[in-house]
Amino acid sequence: MAAGIAERPQRVEESLWDEALRLWERTSPPEGCKVEIIEGIVTVAPPPESDHNDTADELQRLLYTAIPRDWGIYQTQGLTVPGRRGLYVPDLAVIPKKLLPRRQERQTADAAQLVVEITSSSNANHDRIEKLHGYASAEVPLYLLLDPWHSGKPTATLYGEPKGGSYRVLASVAYGDELHLPEPFDVTVDTALFPVS
Repeated sequence: MAAGIAERPQRVEESLWDEALRLWERTSPPEGCKVEIIEGIVTVAPPPESDHNDTADELQRLLYTAIPRDWGIYQTQGLTVPGRRGLYVPDLAVIPKKLLPRRQERQTADAAQLVVEITSSSNANHDRIEKLHGYASAEVPLYLLLDPWHSGKPTATLYGEPKGGSYRVLASVAYGDELHLPEPFDVTVDTALFPVS
């Protein structure tokens, strides 16, 4: 009897995750909107503003100078974190191309070497809290949170060394300062290039 009780919550969790995935697949958002699953809830975020896109562009240009040719930088790659009932679409994900899934397979977050989220006023807490813990639980080595909405003081925070679903803060700087991304990137990000509203 005890074994049956232990199995039931696991099956319920799997059923909820499967249902969230089915709902995510059937969602037809307006053009440019991002559909994600956060803590088992399907969310739709509006298209990002120009400043958001300019920030992603500046960072992507820098990262291309630092990564091997057989790695890619993706802006629309869904990353699953089933243990957190999540399917995130980071603003940038750096993934070795050989780890990308084949057709009909979902990409697990642990393939990413770096994920970058740029907060928006409408969903900043998802990036600061739920996704932070989700990426850490998936053991993504580096998570860069670019937060132009941080208490009126735009901030770039680099998280690393994931353990037990948590990260260690490796660096945190105000926009305008430089932030170094460690190996395998070994580049310095000049956050003064990022626009601020």
